[in-house]
Amino acid sequence: QVQLAESGGGLVQTGGSLRLSCAASGSTANVNAMGWFRPAGKQRKLVASITSTGRPTYAEDVKGRFTISRDSAENTVYLQMDGLKPEDTGVYLCNAEEATDSGPIDYWGRGTQVTVSS
Repeated sequence: QVQLAESGGGLVQTGGSLRLSCAASGSTANVNAMGWFRPAGKQRKLVASITSTGRPTYAEDVKGRFTISRDSAENTVYLQMDGLKPEDTGVYLCNAEEATDSGPIDYWGRGTQVTVSS
Protein backbone atom coordinates (compact mmCIF):
# COMPACT_ATOMS: atom_id res chain seq x y z
CA GLN A 1 0.00 0.00 0.00
CA VAL A 2 1.08 3.52 -0.82
CA GLN A 3 -0.27 6.55 0.98
CA LEU A 4 -0.19 10.00 -0.58
CA ALA A 5 -0.37 13.33 1.24
CA GLU A 6 -0.87 16.50 -0.78
CA SER A 7 -0.28 20.06 0.26
CA GLY A 8 0.16 23.50 -1.24
CA GLY A 9 -3.21 24.39 -2.65
CA GLY A 10 -4.86 27.72 -2.00
CA LEU A 11 -6.29 30.92 -3.41
CA VAL A 12 -4.28 33.02 -5.82
CA GLN A 13 -4.97 35.79 -8.31
CA THR A 14 -4.70 35.35 -12.05
CA GLY A 15 -1.06 35.28 -13.07
CA GLY A 16 0.06 34.11 -9.65
CA SER A 17 1.93 30.98 -8.61
CA LEU A 18 1.42 28.00 -6.36
CA ARG A 19 3.55 24.98 -5.57
CA LEU A 20 1.87 21.66 -4.85
CA SER A 21 3.63 18.87 -3.01
CA CYS A 22 2.76 15.21 -2.69
CA ALA A 23 4.64 12.92 -0.34
CA ALA A 24 4.37 9.16 -0.76
CA SER A 25 4.77 6.77 2.15
CA GLY A 26 4.32 3.07 2.76
CA SER A 27 5.45 0.58 0.14
CA THR A 28 7.18 3.05 -2.17
CA ALA A 29 10.02 0.85 -3.43
CA ASN A 30 8.16 -0.07 -6.61
CA VAL A 31 6.53 3.28 -7.35
CA ASN A 32 7.17 4.29 -10.94
CA ALA A 33 5.36 7.32 -12.30
CA MET A 34 3.89 9.98 -10.06
CA GLY A 35 1.77 12.85 -11.16
CA TRP A 36 -1.15 15.20 -10.82
CA PHE A 37 -4.63 14.82 -12.22
CA ARG A 38 -7.90 16.71 -12.12
CA PRO A 39 -11.40 15.26 -11.97
CA ALA A 40 -13.22 15.38 -15.31
CA GLY A 41 -16.68 13.96 -14.90
CA LYS A 42 -16.29 10.35 -13.87
CA GLN A 43 -12.70 10.27 -15.06
CA ARG A 44 -9.50 12.05 -14.23
CA LYS A 45 -7.46 14.02 -16.70
CA LEU A 46 -3.72 14.32 -16.60
CA VAL A 47 -2.16 17.60 -15.60
CA ALA A 48 1.45 16.42 -15.42
CA SER A 49 3.35 13.27 -14.58
CA ILE A 50 6.95 12.25 -14.15
CA THR A 51 8.59 8.85 -14.41
CA SER A 52 11.02 7.37 -11.93
CA THR A 53 13.80 8.40 -14.31
CA GLY A 54 12.62 12.00 -14.36
CA ARG A 55 10.86 12.18 -17.73
CA PRO A 56 7.91 14.60 -17.56
CA THR A 57 4.64 14.66 -19.47
CA TYR A 58 2.31 17.66 -19.52
CA ALA A 59 -1.21 18.36 -20.64
CA GLU A 60 -1.25 20.77 -23.56
CA ASP A 61 -2.98 23.52 -21.62
CA VAL A 62 -0.30 23.68 -18.92
CA LYS A 63 2.82 23.37 -21.03
CA GLY A 64 5.13 26.30 -20.46
CA ARG A 65 3.36 27.29 -17.24
CA PHE A 66 3.62 24.25 -14.96
CA THR A 67 6.74 22.31 -14.03
CA ILE A 68 6.71 18.90 -12.40
CA SER A 69 9.68 17.62 -10.46
CA ARG A 70 10.47 14.73 -8.20
CA ASP A 71 12.68 14.06 -5.22
CA SER A 72 13.10 10.30 -5.33
CA ALA A 73 15.00 10.19 -2.06
CA GLU A 74 12.05 11.83 -0.30
CA ASN A 75 9.39 10.09 -2.44
CA THR A 76 7.90 13.48 -3.13
CA VAL A 77 6.58 15.03 -6.32
CA TYR A 78 6.11 18.75 -6.82
CA LEU A 79 4.06 20.81 -9.24
CA GLN A 80 5.20 24.39 -9.71
CA MET A 81 2.27 26.29 -11.16
CA ASP A 82 3.06 29.67 -12.68
CA GLY A 83 0.94 31.99 -14.77
CA LEU A 84 -2.22 30.60 -13.21
CA LYS A 85 -5.55 31.18 -14.95
CA PRO A 86 -9.12 30.96 -13.64
CA GLU A 87 -9.61 27.80 -15.68
CA ASP A 88 -6.90 26.13 -13.59
CA THR A 89 -9.29 26.25 -10.65
CA GLY A 90 -10.20 22.86 -9.26
CA VAL A 91 -9.08 19.93 -7.18
CA TYR A 92 -5.66 18.52 -7.94
CA LEU A 93 -5.20 14.84 -7.18
CA CYS A 94 -1.82 13.24 -6.62
CA ASN A 95 -1.26 9.86 -8.24
CA ALA A 96 1.37 7.19 -7.79
CA GLU A 97 1.68 4.08 -9.92
CA GLU A 98 3.12 0.99 -8.28
CA ALA A 99 4.53 -1.83 -10.34
CA THR A 100 3.41 -5.25 -9.14
CA ASP A 101 3.57 -8.80 -10.49
CA SER A 102 -0.14 -8.47 -11.31
CA GLY A 103 0.30 -5.22 -13.20
CA PRO A 104 0.37 -1.54 -12.21
CA ILE A 105 -1.72 -0.30 -9.29
CA ASP A 106 -2.79 3.33 -9.03
CA TYR A 107 -2.97 5.14 -5.71
CA TRP A 108 -4.64 8.51 -5.20
CA GLY A 109 -4.43 11.27 -2.70
CA ARG A 110 -7.48 13.09 -1.35
CA GLY A 111 -6.75 16.17 -3.42
CA THR A 112 -5.87 19.76 -2.79
CA GLN A 113 -7.99 22.71 -3.91
CA VAL A 114 -6.56 25.37 -6.20
CA THR A 115 -8.63 28.50 -6.73
CA VAL A 116 -7.57 31.21 -9.17
CA SER A 117 -9.51 34.44 -8.96
CA SER A 118 -9.97 36.70 -11.96
